[in-house]
Amino acid sequence: MAELKLTLVVACALVDADKRVLIAQRPEGKTLAGLWEFPGGKLEPGERPEQSLIRELHEELGITVAEPCLAPLTFASHGYETFHLLMPLYICRRWEGIVTPREGQNLAWVRANKLRDYPMPPADIPLIPHLIDLLM
Repeated sequence: MAELKLTLVVACALVDADKRVLIAQRPEGKTLAGLWEFPGGKLEPGERPEQSLIRELHEELGITVAEPCLAPLTFASHGYETFHLLMPLYICRRWEGIVTPREGQNLAWVRANKLRDYPMPPADIPLIPHLIDLLM
């Protein structure tokens, strides 16, 4: 069995005052285009997961998040065909700025128990029950 490269990606469930979670649709031209996911991305060399998430949320959504506002919730571990994904999921309920799609992606604020209505990458699906337990 060939060894798969481990890829570390960090994700965030932004939760608004109505307990809805933000998801973003992967734009055309990207791998898994059209699927919905939690915002976040790959770590840059030397970055801690929290630093990466703060950077990604600003780049993707135009918001500023303070590190103490990020709370780890769970993680996903999923083997894709060419790599193995490890993805910590953080919860964030406080940020500065207005959530704006800065990379051409569609955004949706969704109740946790409705997340399964949106097609998601295989790694994101096991995260949904944790969000339902927390928010419903």
